Amino acid sequence: MIQPIVILTETTLDDSDRTSLEELLDGGEFSAKLLVQADTQRHLLVDFVEHLSLLEFTEAFRELGAKAPDTADARQDASQVLEKSLTALEGLFQEIDGSVVDEGSAVQALVDAVKATGASQAVVFTRPHAVLDTFHADLASKAQHALGLPVLHLYAGSGFIGDS
Repeated sequence: MIQPIVILTETTLDDSDRTSLEELLDGGEFSAKLLVQADTQRHLLVDFVEHLSLLEFTEAFRELGAKAPDTADARQDASQVLEKSLTALEGLFQEIDGSVVDEGSAVQALVDAVKATGASQAVVFTRPHAVLDTFHADLASKAQHALGLPVLHLYAGSGFIGDS
């Protein structure tokens, strides 16, 4: 029997992410729903502190003068992330499809997809976020709270498990 899994990512999945998923699947038969979050919102203070915590001083101060993201551009970028990620995961699942979701509704889209597919597993791929991870305000923590089920949080491109 094919088991559904729902994956939410904020960044392009690559070969190391595929390897992490292969280990999770452990040879079972799975279908997947891949959701890609479009970066449609700006979090000035969080982004500024995030860059400072990573000793990215130039980027931190550049962030102060940056404009809010253009929604159309953000969705276009997310569409490219979706296509590249689907290509990276090709052949890993019996069936896979995906869609782009806006940042503000990403967690709800994950919850809706889990309920619609009957998935027993949800995986969230993010970049490390010092501030959000520390205060459990990251996507995986929000998803876990909304679902009431464990959510596997992986840092994209690294194979490291996040703290959710």
